[in-house]
Amino acid sequence: MRSSVRAALLSLVCALALPLPVVASSVAAPSPAAGYGSRLEMALNSRDAEGLLHLTGPDLQSTIRRRYDDLSAAFPEASWSVEAMDPLADGRSRLRVNVRGTRQADGLNYRLEASQVLAGRIEAGVLLEEEVIDEHSLLRSGTASLPITVQVPDAVLTGSRYDIDVIFDEPLGQAVAAGGLIELTPDQRLDQQRPTIQLAPLGGGGLFKQVQAPQRPGIQAWALMLVHPDGVVTATQQVRVVSTTAELARY
Repeated sequence: MRSSVRAALLSLVCALALPLPVVASSVAAPSPAAGYGSRLEMALNSRDAEGLLHLTGPDLQSTIRRRYDDLSAAFPEASWSVEAMDPLADGRSRLRVNVRGTRQADGLNYRLEASQVLAGRIEAGVLLEEEVIDEHSLLRSGTASLPITVQVPDAVLTGSRYDIDVIFDEPLGQAVAAGGLIELTPDQRLDQQRPTIQLAPLGGGGLFKQVQAPQRPGIQAWALMLVHPDGVVTATQQVRVVSTTAELARY
């Protein structure tokens, strides 16, 4: 898996909330996050790295700049979209950030699709803290866009077993495919390291694995690779591990 996938994911930093609805015969107070999403989208799509830093607090700036530079080098023509979501019950703003990009390298065409859902605190138009509550990516190479479906739960209970399924949406026919799955360590996620994924022949039209959540709450992240005569698909997926059933629906 190429490091550009992790760079693309880790560089998506921001948060936004929709204003509270206006109650009849009253005027809602302006949201502190009003306009933040549009400014972020503009900074990302205009390749304005300095403007992006102005939207983040001092504790985040160095990390954001490094990750944004990595992404820009890997996918200089990336296109960003920002989708406002309802705020969380604890008052934090929430935003979905999507990125698409293409590049050519080593004679191959690469197509990236990545998304993050972020929650954070915004004051005076500046993001002071953030939490990634969902993230996933698909990086395709080759001449064809292999249609696949990735089925991974957003959240699971500590110690539980759950399924990771990656399904080819079209029959394989006579084609031979291979695939593999690996859990990413915190260091691999933060340092954008490239893990080695062991591949094995696939049967039944996809990759089907049952895995186990850790005994402590936190984040469990996975990387997988599918190799097909028409191309290669690399994907990453984050799973939240929580300790109570109430937390499964928290986000």
